[in-house]
Amino acid sequence: MRRIPQPRPDIRSGDSSDDYEDPDQVFPKPQAVNMAEDPDQIYSKLQSVNMADRDVFLPVPGWGKGRYNSLCSDDELLDDDNEPISSHRSSWQDYGLSTLQGSVYLPVRGRVLAPPPRDGPSPEPCPVLKIGWLDKNPTQGSLYYQRRWVKLDVDYLRYFDNDKEVYSKRIIPTAAITGVTNVGEQKFEVVTANRTFLFKAESDSERNEWVAVLQNFTRGRQEGSREMTSLVPPSFLTPGSPLTPEQQGYLELRGLRSKLYTVVSGDKVFLYKNMEDYRLGIGITSIDMNVGNVKVTDRRSFDLTTPYRIFSFLADSEQHKEQWVEAMRDAIGDALSNSEVANQIWAEPSNCCCADCGAAKPEWAAINLCVVVCKCCAGEHRGLGPSISKVRSLKMDRKVWTEELIQVFLLLGNERLNRFWAANIPPSEALSPTSCSKARRRFISSKYRQGKYRKYHPLYGNQTELNNALCINVQCSDVLETLCLVFCGADVNCSTGQTDCPSPLSLALAHNQKLQAQFLSHNLNTELPRSEVTGDMEPQHYSPQHPVTHNGFLFKTASMVRPITERKAREEFSRRWCMLNDGNFSYYESDKTSTPNGALKSTEIVCLSVNTPERHGYDHTFELYSDSERLYLFGTDDQDSHKEWVKSITKMFIPSNAEALLRLSFERIGRLKYKDGLNLQSPRVGWFALVGSSLHAYLEDSEEEEEIHLRKLQELSIQQENEVLVLVERGRTLYIEGERKLDFQGWCVGIQKAAGSAGDSLSQQQLTEADIPVIVDRCIDYITQCGLTSEGIYRKSGVNSHVAALCEAFRRDARNVRLKEEEHQVDDVSNTLKRFFRESGEGLFTKHASAWLSTPVIPEESKKISQYQLLLSRLPRVNKATLRALVNHLYCVQRFAELNQMNLHNLAIVFGPTLFQSDGKDFTAGRVVEELIEHYTDVFEVDEQQLKRQLDEITVIIKVREKLNLNSSIPASGSAGDFICTVYLEEKKETAEQHVKIPGSMTAAELTCEILDRRKIQVREKDYWSCWEVSQKDETERPLHHLERVLPILHSLGTDSHLLVKKNLAMEAILVYLASKVDVSKHGMVKFREERSILGLGLNTGSFHDRYFILNTVSLRMYKEVRSNRSEREWQVKNLRVYLGIKKKLRPPTCWGLTVIYKSEKPEKPEKQQWYLCCDTQTEMREWFSTFLTVQYDGNVWPADAVQTRVTRALPVDTRHGNVALIPLRGSENEMRNSVAAFTADPLGGRDHQL
Repeated sequence: MRRIPQPRPDIRSGDSSDDYEDPDQVFPKPQAVNMAEDPDQIYSKLQSVNMADRDVFLPVPGWGKGRYNSLCSDDELLDDDNEPISSHRSSWQDYGLSTLQGSVYLPVRGRVLAPPPRDGPSPEPCPVLKIGWLDKNPTQGSLYYQRRWVKLDVDYLRYFDNDKEVYSKRIIPTAAITGVTNVGEQKFEVVTANRTFLFKAESDSERNEWVAVLQNFTRGRQEGSREMTSLVPPSFLTPGSPLTPEQQGYLELRGLRSKLYTVVSGDKVFLYKNMEDYRLGIGITSIDMNVGNVKVTDRRSFDLTTPYRIFSFLADSEQHKEQWVEAMRDAIGDALSNSEVANQIWAEPSNCCCADCGAAKPEWAAINLCVVVCKCCAGEHRGLGPSISKVRSLKMDRKVWTEELIQVFLLLGNERLNRFWAANIPPSEALSPTSCSKARRRFISSKYRQGKYRKYHPLYGNQTELNNALCINVQCSDVLETLCLVFCGADVNCSTGQTDCPSPLSLALAHNQKLQAQFLSHNLNTELPRSEVTGDMEPQHYSPQHPVTHNGFLFKTASMVRPITERKAREEFSRRWCMLNDGNFSYYESDKTSTPNGALKSTEIVCLSVNTPERHGYDHTFELYSDSERLYLFGTDDQDSHKEWVKSITKMFIPSNAEALLRLSFERIGRLKYKDGLNLQSPRVGWFALVGSSLHAYLEDSEEEEEIHLRKLQELSIQQENEVLVLVERGRTLYIEGERKLDFQGWCVGIQKAAGSAGDSLSQQQLTEADIPVIVDRCIDYITQCGLTSEGIYRKSGVNSHVAALCEAFRRDARNVRLKEEEHQVDDVSNTLKRFFRESGEGLFTKHASAWLSTPVIPEESKKISQYQLLLSRLPRVNKATLRALVNHLYCVQRFAELNQMNLHNLAIVFGPTLFQSDGKDFTAGRVVEELIEHYTDVFEVDEQQLKRQLDEITVIIKVREKLNLNSSIPASGSAGDFICTVYLEEKKETAEQHVKIPGSMTAAELTCEILDRRKIQVREKDYWSCWEVSQKDETERPLHHLERVLPILHSLGTDSHLLVKKNLAMEAILVYLASKVDVSKHGMVKFREERSILGLGLNTGSFHDRYFILNTVSLRMYKEVRSNRSEREWQVKNLRVYLGIKKKLRPPTCWGLTVIYKSEKPEKPEKQQWYLCCDTQTEMREWFSTFLTVQYDGNVWPADAVQTRVTRALPVDTRHGNVALIPLRGSENEMRNSVAAFTADPLGGRDHQL
């Protein structure tokens, strides 16, 4: 029970920036301390305070602080010691800290001051040296002592509110106590280097007992630490014990008004008032994690639950919260672990260091590989999978650690094991405790998955002898020899030839070899190292089938770790004598030198790349890539020598089953990992050679060479996040993985280049499976779907800029061009196809074009058809397939001439000069095209039933499109499918009306240009003219996006809405705002109201409510408040239409509002919602609207070529084809033939020649 002599006065705390207070007070020293003085003199001054002054405690005005209870008190506030720190303490600059405000979240490495962690699992409580009630000095401004339950053990002096409390109010490390002295009646001081704590006992005898115990204990501590202290620099001589915390920084504890500095170390969590106290070693309390549990409660908060109290913490961010939760859960794992097994394993000295990186005290092991590893390496072992490495904890997985398994680890030890596993590690590839995760992953995979560094058994490669040796060895006690046999290929499940002991495991048990049996039982299903071993254990690329020898001079640059992007001059090369012998490629200073400057084993070479001539200073060069991520460049001026070296080196490292690749004129050859449709679980090794536009491969378990035509791929993409090259063929997908980044980059660049268009000829284009250029196939397919009813198809001109852009896109990567009706015009696509044939190298008919042009003069029709068939057979494969596809398409076009007015003769006139790339001065070229179309079924031997089905399909497409057009509620229509509507200029009045024909393809930008041209308005710089959708009923307006089609907007307009062309006065500010944004998303509080209660939020529809919104590239999410963890509603951004303005009758709180309409895309349940967002300022509203625009249109808010768009659309549309009149669509054959001369003067048609 708490003893208080008399009621304490009610002293209220004044204003203070320090919200964390403790009534326990220590007194300032009256004398200044000179740091230059002797420490004994300093200590004397510290003790020279008048003791009588300490018996009187008077409140000091302005110093009064409110009485806050302990950590476990009802009001959840903490005590604060207002002990002044001695003036001789180190400054913050001494600790390398510039400020105390920010949290520190990265682990501090080295020796820092804080309570030490427990070693291993939570031990038994430290023995208590002294325990009892003491009065602690009162707080500043108070006259009364405070009753405290004080406990002294070997680590800490702690005091609590009462004897039932678990968590202390203050912990003082015993290592920090420098002195204990009597200071008067029943009082004594506990002195640290920075603070002094005053206690009062109930009697002098009790006081003397406390002093004696403290003095005896601290004196032994000080003597034992002198030797260590003398070795530490003076700047580090501060109280506390060395500690390497796993996590540290500021966390807010719920119920407090300030943050606490929190440290996770070992199996404990320590709380400090601030970082300064942490540095001094003076804490508030510690939490044993062996009784703790961590639970995430909100976006930034989490609970640490113990049987005695729940600590609710709040982190600065979600990322920091995840770091804290992970650190505390690791601490719980440490606390629950048991060190018994670990101590037994560590009894073998070599097991005290990680087998892979050398880190001290490794707590994990791979029980099948028999190695002890640290936590970081254990994570990479897990990545290998349990079939390669079975990872277990020394401290937590108690059940797996049988006595026999422990004995196996003691018998082998990391040192002996590494004589096998790590016999051939190059120094450049060795790990250290500070190695990054990527380096660990690469090393551990090479060591255990590939067996790259192992010592090969003399019987390696001879399966029968390996199995026999295993059966003999398991009968004795040599477990290390058994391990070497197993991981060099011996079959653990092989037959022993004995009926009573059919397997090596049963044989070991029969001979009472328990350790052998223990090892074998953990490796019954282990996947053996296979980088150099195939399924039948024959050497794969460990050694060549036939020894290769070669020598001579080459010129070499220094090895590199990055791809070569610049030309290497001759001066950068050094002459070296190179030798190829016994599977090693070595280079020497000269042919007289016996010691090589460097060497590469055949197993280390993963790729060879042959450079194009004269790429570098020497005419002929090649690159070697090693599995250690290094690149070696060699060169020579002798072409024959270059070929011989390339052939010899590739023969050295390419396995015998892939030797057929050596006969190819490859540009790049090597091994890669891959996955395909038959095996997506684990990657396999394949050997690849890049030859022109083909990728030749010998895949695992395949005896035949496979050829992948890269230009015929349906898809080619790179997944950068996991370094995978995806090749999609017809009916198959191949995933090529980047095991090594350096050579994988080279493969990606080479394959992408080979898969693209390489020239102007048809065979150099990206092709379909039917050997048709992708550009031809895509254009024909699009016109068949969307343009067969377009009047004058292939005769009318397109927009020059659009045609040029399409041609460039197809030329750059035709495979990724997707023609869409809402984005591309039929005439633009048709002119793109014509231009491709006009500009293709050698033309469609190649060098035999004259023979084709002479065929129409053959009088007899049957002979003429036979001649066409003969010429067709002489065409290259791609040209033949392309001609067949084009003529088939033109045949279908002329079959629907009643709709498109392009009969046989019109098509011949257009395509004759284009396909033969002639000037069109006569009709011979047109005659050839006409006859090919007319005799299509005979020349190309077409199945008429198949042709009929094709025409029927086209008929269905046309009818479906007509039905869709008829079902559309459209305004008044003009001729040729155009629709007439009224558009206003700047304001809605009769004098501003403009009646415009709106074709289906017209965009908002084109309509704006049309209106401005009619009114002859000059557009000045930074005049942002736009077309607006205005609703008078809803009092809203919306600027149409410049690429938005006008016709669908007309269909959706009500009777009270109209289109208006005016300047967008806010566009300049919008563009400036978007240019300054780093992140495309936006979030903030906005006032929200729904049109009616369809959102299920229970809101009163008569008023606006504050809601927190987050807008990103995918969705708009609404939360009840900023700290809400779950959104109330989420909308897809693509389904939102945002208008400026809110109806006044809704009484919005401000005039800066947005009206948002949501339309779902579910046909079975269409849904329309309307709601309102109200902003506090015009700037805020503009920022939200700008973000909506940039998200919905991928950042393309305003056209970069606005002037060009205006000029292109402004060109008058007349009845001329270039500079001459168009061919009449209707008329006799003679009339059309008379127009040939005029037409051919402009052979490309339209305005293509202007490009």
